[in-house]
Amino acid sequence: MSILSVKDLKVRYSASGPEILKGVSFDVEEDDFFAIIGPSGAGKSTLIRCINRLVEPKSGSILLYGTEVLSLNSRQLRRLRRGIGMIFQEFNLVDRMSVMDNVLSGRLGYVGNITGLFRLFSKADITRALSVLDRVGLSDHVDKRADQLSGGQRQRVGIARALMQDPKLLLLDEPTSSLDPKISREVMALIMEIAAEYKVPVLCNIHDVQLAMEFCNKIIGLQDGIKMFDGPTSEMNTKKLDEIYAMEVL
Repeated sequence: MSILSVKDLKVRYSASGPEILKGVSFDVEEDDFFAIIGPSGAGKSTLIRCINRLVEPKSGSILLYGTEVLSLNSRQLRRLRRGIGMIFQEFNLVDRMSVMDNVLSGRLGYVGNITGLFRLFSKADITRALSVLDRVGLSDHVDKRADQLSGGQRQRVGIARALMQDPKLLLLDEPTSSLDPKISREVMALIMEIAAEYKVPVLCNIHDVQLAMEFCNKIIGLQDGIKMFDGPTSEMNTKKLDEIYAMEVL
């Protein structure tokens, strides 16, 4: 069953500018871990950011659990975003805040402004945050400032923060591009395990094709805003990769 259905998505950043996405369509099912691959400038990050309307499409349809995302007003969109966890390339942590406070910020969509401003989170939220931090291997770093952590640890904080949202979908925007190969593999393995445990589908923009092939069960290949491939990882081969990356500028 499709939980996310994207149809004929088109994006341009200005009225006279080039089209970044040119009628992209695909479906994500409940147990999918989708990789989005392609050359630089293919539209991978734009596609990810359209799902929760960090980028506004020109036209098309995005159905998430039966809700048309593109028709939501600002209040409805804020409510929808609570259930979409996003893990970023540069972690998007508040460096001066503790690991715990960064993780608890994943609950800001669910609490009032006063609670968020004064960090007056419930005992249940704090207990959950401790549990999630233990799951990502950071139970010994709860009180550290975020800027005292390594890159891999910072990304684990980002994963924990996303889990605090009780996400129905995880969006990953180049989650390993700032990490070395060993840590990248560890982070992808952790995300894959957690996605299975929490039964949450994943859509991952990733530059490393080897990681995509190793950890993702399906792949979307983009080239210059056009979908070149959409299917199981097992069906990807060297010829199809060469077609996807044919326009890559070295």
